[in-house]
Amino acid sequence: MLISALRAGDTDAVEHLLLAGADPDVRDASGSPALCVAIECRAAPAARLLVEHGADRRRHGPDGARPLHKAVDSGSPALVEAVLSGRRGQPTGEAELREARDLARHWYETGTEAELRRRTGAPGPAARTRVRDGEFHLVDELALGGATVRDGHPAVLTDLEARLGTVLPFDELRERALSRPRQEHPAWSSSVTLLAQRRDEDTWRAARALRTHPDPVHRLFGAEVLRLIHLFDERDEDPFAAPALGLFTDWAAAEEDPAVLAELLVGLSEQPSPHVDAALLPHAEHRDARVRHAVAAGFDTGAPAFAPAVRDTLLALLTDPDADVRQRACSTLASGKDRTPALADAMARLLDDPVRRVRVAAVHGLARHDDERCVEGDRRLPPAPPGTPHEYELDEVWRYEMRRDGPGRQG
Repeated sequence: MLISALRAGDTDAVEHLLLAGADPDVRDASGSPALCVAIECRAAPAARLLVEHGADRRRHGPDGARPLHKAVDSGSPALVEAVLSGRRGQPTGEAELREARDLARHWYETGTEAELRRRTGAPGPAARTRVRDGEFHLVDELALGGATVRDGHPAVLTDLEARLGTVLPFDELRERALSRPRQEHPAWSSSVTLLAQRRDEDTWRAARALRTHPDPVHRLFGAEVLRLIHLFDERDEDPFAAPALGLFTDWAAAEEDPAVLAELLVGLSEQPSPHVDAALLPHAEHRDARVRHAVAAGFDTGAPAFAPAVRDTLLALLTDPDADVRQRACSTLASGKDRTPALADAMARLLDDPVRRVRVAAVHGLARHDDERCVEGDRRLPPAPPGTPHEYELDEVWRYEMRRDGPGRQG
């Protein structure tokens, strides 16, 4: 039953069976252990469950390849992380980690498509499909000659080297990130995160130097590293706080690329400074929705009331042509302490928005403002498709009703 659940992609059933005492090392008809089957099915959550329930990471199938080797071959950072997760089962030895690192390096240096073509002997270009890998990342899955592989080997290599204690130069990690120049790709995020966690002057200077690079992708990489260096620094005396505020403010005023500008504005919004709102306002009418979204998300919600210019800007963003911007502006109003009636009236006008997630944000915002219109807005919402995010925001309606009716409310 466990093997059938793995092949069906039913993670809930896998968890239920393991909790009921199913053997995490059960083999399929061909002799492959469950963990190898999960890897073959690209089922990272199920692989993690198997490891957490004691699956033996040393067991291999008829092909002789251990689970870690198969996970690296798959090109999925999420699968590699799942195989190496957990504290139960046999630990992964340094020799096996080094072997896995060398395999990941071979894939990275050879190129995913070139290595896939070498292994399959199939001619022609590989078919590419963008797929989710883990909760937050998107990778390309290449298919050729009956085989599929994901293009996450740069991230796999970075992770394995970090586990082995290898400290890579800034430029090498930047090169790996730029081999997959998308922020949602794990090759990018693994390099950015690893560098930011160093929180040292050398990394700060190297990232800051990219501000003048002619290629906006390099500038984006530098901006994100700088933002996360400050964000990750939990020391009482953050040496990067003041430099970050000045740098991001000046850089944002001159930056022309929308993606870089949006990243800088997000960085600005993470600064505890009264000057942030003024730095955001000039970009509220930017042509790119990513920038307007960053503005809508960045205003200070801790003050007793929004400044008049900020209030007017948020009202304008509630009517933005982009649904994500409207939703974000509504969420900012919901989080803020400003209870100006015009703000609630503007959110109420979104109760008939054509996009459901915007309506959900409006219902949530009205409930936070103790506005009775949230109840009717919640009632008129169309059913949510399975897996719809942020539905928990609708719980605020129930909380509003509890506040409205007092502790004696029945039911």
